[in-house]
Amino acid sequence: MKSLPLIIAILFAPLFTANTSQKHEYYISVTKVEYVEDQKSLQIISQIFIDDFETLLRQRYDETITLAEKNEPEAIEDYMKRYLQDKLKVTINKNAVNFKFIGKEYKDDIVYCYLEIEDVTEINSIAITNRVLFDVISEQQNIVRLKLKGKNKSFLLTPENDKCMLNFN
Repeated sequence: MKSLPLIIAILFAPLFTANTSQKHEYYISVTKVEYVEDQKSLQIISQIFIDDFETLLRQRYDETITLAEKNEPEAIEDYMKRYLQDKLKVTINKNAVNFKFIGKEYKDDIVYCYLEIEDVTEINSIAITNRVLFDVISEQQNIVRLKLKGKNKSFLLTPENDKCMLNFN
């Protein structure tokens, strides 16, 4: 019976000594790009792990940033917008275009960034360069899902291969 407390201690010790940070096994983001013909807009949703994005924003802009707080400073959206404009590039018909940062929302451990490119009347080709988080996480991979003109295509982008293209001709 004297060994019962020892057994209990051994069983519960990992719970108390475990790393409490929210590390995850995979470093991946998903960016969905969909053309909404009746609105003549390209709608983009970029999904990024909150802890990874927070790490990046702390390194780049402000080391006191904490994402997913109730009273978040307005500057956080500005930082997100600036970073995404730097690392996520869209080219339509061989012309670089800029997106508008609509906003963001947090769900579970993901931040959803909503972007839009307006006044897109015709798409013969689209190219996406996605370098999100490549500058801070060497294992980062970015999935780009395109849904345009009846085609669904997915690409896996890595630091060595950060661009995808889809032609409709």
